[in-house]
Amino acid sequence: MKEQSTGTDVESRSLWDHLEEFVRGHIQQFVQRLLVEDVTMRLGRAKSARRTHVDAPDGYRNGYGKPRKVTLTCGTITLQRPRVRRLAERFVSRILPLFKRHTKQVGELLPQLYLHGLALGDFELALRGLMGESAPLSPASLQRLKAQWKVEYEAWTRRRLDDLEVVYVWADGLYVKAGLEASKAALLILIGALTDGRKVVLAVESGQRESKESWGAVLRDLRMRGLKPWRCTIADGHLGIWAALAEQQPTAAEQRCWNHRLVNVLDAIPKPHQAEASTWLKTLPYAETQAACERLRDQFSRRYRALAPKAVERLHHDWERLITFYQFPKEHWRHLRTTNVVESPFAAVRLRTAAGKRFKRIESATALIWKVLQVAEQTFRRLNAPELLPTVYAGTRYVDGVKQATVAHEDVAA
Repeated sequence: MKEQSTGTDVESRSLWDHLEEFVRGHIQQFVQRLLVEDVTMRLGRAKSARRTHVDAPDGYRNGYGKPRKVTLTCGTITLQRPRVRRLAERFVSRILPLFKRHTKQVGELLPQLYLHGLALGDFELALRGLMGESAPLSPASLQRLKAQWKVEYEAWTRRRLDDLEVVYVWADGLYVKAGLEASKAALLILIGALTDGRKVVLAVESGQRESKESWGAVLRDLRMRGLKPWRCTIADGHLGIWAALAEQQPTAAEQRCWNHRLVNVLDAIPKPHQAEASTWLKTLPYAETQAACERLRDQFSRRYRALAPKAVERLHHDWERLITFYQFPKEHWRHLRTTNVVESPFAAVRLRTAAGKRFKRIESATALIWKVLQVAEQTFRRLNAPELLPTVYAGTRYVDGVKQATVAHEDVAA
């Protein structure tokens, strides 16, 4: 037997169906009262009350301004700003500053939606569905945001870096389609690990094909803005970064990315043997000691020298840069073996650049990708064992991931 709906049930369903509207209405009333209270605090007296002493602030209420829409994360409300006359300086509400059309949280949401792949043509439609039909949003809002990002990026590139203590730096290049040239432009990106374990974006600069001159310009700029030398750089096989580092940071350690090297080695092995070779190669960077890693390398070389001599040659090439991580704490090896620290946020960047296709100017692409990385930086994972980072920064020596005891001066003299 079907139960009959009671009046209470009908009322509950009606409230549920209009809950968003109900909540926004109460928020609108509450914020409107806050605006009135803001004026009361500024004038020091309630509406229609006279000044009680000579030193009381001048000025008086003069009605309300035109209704204006303000977008919150829960939707859009309509407010009227109280007007105040005859003050010594212009009254600016602390609740609703001049020219603001959305809250800070909504302002942060808009670029994130765009940066994570929302195309311009879908922007207004998606935001109106989220914020309500009356939300004051348009593609022009995005254009203003992009112009703002360029200004913020330019200020970011001029900031001082004297207070940063950087231990490790990951370097990589990202290629995007920008400008009128048929070729892609290179963006040179550096991400650093600080002594407290945080990872921060240090540089996002356009360059020419990751050349020595381009990387050198980035490194010189960081040094001129006060960044002190770091202990180790992790990068892929591009010669430009290594040549620039040799000139500007000759004493810093250098670690080549194992992922890039293993891919290059496998490319030189006949396809029928690649699965077996891949399993073998992947054990090398996880050997417990440098000596064990080199034994595995030699075993691989003996096994594949006749079958794929070029693969063996590639594995041995620049070997010293591949085993640098053994000079640092074992707890940090997972971070140092590869450039994954840079590659992971590049996934979000490539999503955005794929949606944007070709950028008209490389400057626009640089500022946009910088903003993507700023968003990604908020979710960067801290390094393991951050308590060891100050010792690495101070120059403590590690062998096979183990800290070496400091030899006393008198013992050396003896």
